[in-house]
Amino acid sequence: MITNVEINEELVKEALQLTQLKTEKELIELALQELIRNRKKRNLLDLSGQIQFSTDYDYKALRSNRNVSD
Repeated sequence: MITNVEINEELVKEALQLTQLKTEKELIELALQELIRNRKKRNLLDLSGQIQFSTDYDYKALRSNRNVSD
């Protein structure tokens, strides 16, 4: 996708120095990846305390039944 945007040059220069990236395209892609990762983590943290775990859950029984069709 080709998009023209005005970006603060000082921020770009500082970010390029901090990341050792060569191009603005790489910098923007990294910034977007980190934004997405950060938001996904935040969304997971929002679920904290809302998930109910079953005390009688038997993962070993599920493992032994997994390959029944073999």
